[in-house]
Amino acid sequence: MEAEKKLILDIKDLKVHFTIPSKSILPWAKPAKLKAVDGVSIQLFEGETLGVVGESGCGKSTLARAIIGLVESTEGSVMWLGDDLTQLDDKVMRLKRKEIQMIFQDPLASLNPRMSVGDIIAEPLRTFYPKLSKAEVKEQVKEMMDKVGLLPNVINRYPHEFSGGQCQRIGIARALILKPKMIICDEPVSALDVSIQAQVVNLLKELQKELGLSLVFIAHDLSVVKHISDRVLVMYLGNEVEFAECKALFDDPKHPYTKALMSAVPIPDPKLERGKKVEMLEGDLPSPINPPSGCVFRTRCPQADAGCAQKRPQLQGGFEHAVSCLKVTM
Repeated sequence: MEAEKKLILDIKDLKVHFTIPSKSILPWAKPAKLKAVDGVSIQLFEGETLGVVGESGCGKSTLARAIIGLVESTEGSVMWLGDDLTQLDDKVMRLKRKEIQMIFQDPLASLNPRMSVGDIIAEPLRTFYPKLSKAEVKEQVKEMMDKVGLLPNVINRYPHEFSGGQCQRIGIARALILKPKMIICDEPVSALDVSIQAQVVNLLKELQKELGLSLVFIAHDLSVVKHISDRVLVMYLGNEVEFAECKALFDDPKHPYTKALMSAVPIPDPKLERGKKVEMLEGDLPSPINPPSGCVFRTRCPQADAGCAQKRPQLQGGFEHAVSCLKVTM
């Protein structure tokens, strides 16, 4: 079944390393390397939603920005419909951005407070289609506002007059106005109330079905990821530790880190919640400037031994379920 789907995004061994200047006064002191993303390979098919989860600082947002070209990749390739986005010049990449749009975490901060709702949504149209008349732009803006659940009579209002959920709908409308093939959602519901989160997630699912969109959905909340994703990537310290179809991951997590994340998800049934076993992680998240040798998770892993410090595990398994752990055999 998966073979029949069209592969639109193919990322191979993507790395994003930042140079951190040395604070030493010694002239020979070398700058440090912060390994925000350190060798991630994923695929995304047409009409599919890829969930990306992990702790704060694991590289989720950096991965998203590297895909769209907002940060420069150090190594690897980002193949988008046959073109390597990492090799394109600024002019060609600018045109590609019509096909790939982004929704940001803070709905209010991502909107220009000096622009009206209509101008915010229309800005991409005016940038890429300057020959459109004012009437044509306004018509498309009102049509998109209706799709995301915004009344047309608020077109001249400003962002500060809206709630967080409404501001996120404005951001979604702005991302969709160019009719992209893929949208990267960088924690789009983390700043919203739980009830509003459900509304926004359901809206994204409806729009995806209607417009045939592919989504990369980044979130902390595993219950949200489970609701919207077809496949899920679990990241830790810039590395991919598990990559699986959503049902396979939630039914049978393999990696110790994934199991710890799953155990922290609340269960609606009070009896089951009281009786469940929570797998606590020991220690703090290591620094990406000086990650552990071998397996980056070994300093917090209950199963780690001396061998885990010697060899870095590679992702093993098939399309349905793959894991990066020396203690797990697929």
